[in-house]
Amino acid sequence: MPHASLSAPPLQDGDHIAAIDIGSNSFHMVVARYMLGQLRVVDRLRETVRMADGLDGKGGLSAEARQRALDCLARFGQRIRDIPPARVRALATNTVRQLSSPQSFLVPAEASLGHAIEVVSGREEARLIYLGVAHAQPPKPGQLRLVIDIGGGSTEFIIGRGMEPIERESLQAGCIASTRRFFPGGKLSKKRWREALTELGSEFQQFSNLYRSLGWHEALGSSGTHKAIGEICAAMKLTKGAITAEALPQLRDRLLQADRIEDIDLPGLSSDRRPIIAGGVLILEAAFNALGLQRLMVSKAAMREGILYDLLGRTSNNDPRDNSVAAMMHRYGIDELQAARVEATALHLFEQVEGRWALDDDDARMLSWASRLHELGLAIAHSQYHVHGAYVLEHSDISGFSRQEQQVLAALVRTHRRGIPKAAFEAIPDRLLMRAKRKAALLRIAVLMHRAHDGGNIPKLDLKVDDDRLVLVLDRNWIESRPLLRADLLAEPEDMQGLGVALQPMMA
Repeated sequence: MPHASLSAPPLQDGDHIAAIDIGSNSFHMVVARYMLGQLRVVDRLRETVRMADGLDGKGGLSAEARQRALDCLARFGQRIRDIPPARVRALATNTVRQLSSPQSFLVPAEASLGHAIEVVSGREEARLIYLGVAHAQPPKPGQLRLVIDIGGGSTEFIIGRGMEPIERESLQAGCIASTRRFFPGGKLSKKRWREALTELGSEFQQFSNLYRSLGWHEALGSSGTHKAIGEICAAMKLTKGAITAEALPQLRDRLLQADRIEDIDLPGLSSDRRPIIAGGVLILEAAFNALGLQRLMVSKAAMREGILYDLLGRTSNNDPRDNSVAAMMHRYGIDELQAARVEATALHLFEQVEGRWALDDDDARMLSWASRLHELGLAIAHSQYHVHGAYVLEHSDISGFSRQEQQVLAALVRTHRRGIPKAAFEAIPDRLLMRAKRKAALLRIAVLMHRAHDGGNIPKLDLKVDDDRLVLVLDRNWIESRPLLRADLLAEPEDMQGLGVALQPMMA
């Protein structure tokens, strides 16, 4: 039986939504108003935070960079204080991915912003970048498009058609990271530049041949780096704002007339961009060489716009996560009938406890996806299949899902049978922990009820809740005719203690 509210409440005319991109160089926020099916941007905020400058190479973040980030998020938070949490999505990228203890930053960061912050993988970042560019500058029907986004800590490369990305790659090289890596102490030289191009070129080999074989009809660059380089090309009268294979070497030669980064003198270059422009130009030249680029147009959109349109999709019947779950079910040969039985039962249980347990529509969706994917690990081996499935879900690049969402999904699949290891929920942020464990309890009961893969109806399945105590009421005759299920139910309360839930099965 489908749950009545598996889609987020739809947007109404006049509603505001906000997207926050917590980048390695800059933090961006876009606020838009929903009207007549369209998004109209009403406010934009951008601050140069240079969080990647605070990384120490061991997963630590300097106190200065941390404070710059928290101060910026507090200012952003003031602007979106009155927007409901379901209408705000804040995403952190490469620098937070590099932290050895992301939660030590995310907890105070969420407090400063006043909203939850999710971390996305490089490939999910790439998908959102492409989505933003595609909505701002719709591609011609049927044509392939290459989009490159040079961030502070990483660079994303996407080939797509229409609104859908086909290939996504994220390279661990951004304008801040590459400037620090290849020009330590701020020293510039042609010799260092050549060595850096060779080193970066080898890193492009992992995907450049595939990309060149696919080809593209047009190439666009998003992000501030491309905008800055395009403006320099125009100021040098090399192009009218595009970046070309003829213009880029001339720009690079002009840049390398300086011996030190602080002495770089390029027309149209802002003082704010000067400290990191060398790394940006270096990455772009390496990309032109590896991909055989001749011309790159500069896009006016980036990931922040992609977050907005992704949020719009989540509030309609176009949630990309549904498509990703369906694709995984197909790829791993999951028994769809069994998945549907478990899902229907899990959501039936959910409806009986959601009010008392303060669960919401997001929890219902997560429980639904976990129900559909709980047998994924059977494609690997029956023994410990819940462990195999959890590993795949946690470590795959699943389109539409943030890292935290994948960690919750993995924890639910890991704990849907057998004992509950203490480590199963270690990666879950504290704000999501109790709700995750409660969803796990509901999934365990649903899976247990369908262990026989039997399509018959369950005549009675009532769940009563009192704080963390569950009373499960079943039909006596029905359960007595199923001795294996009865034995499993009698053993389940001991296992479920690992979730902090006391289960009491009853026959009526």
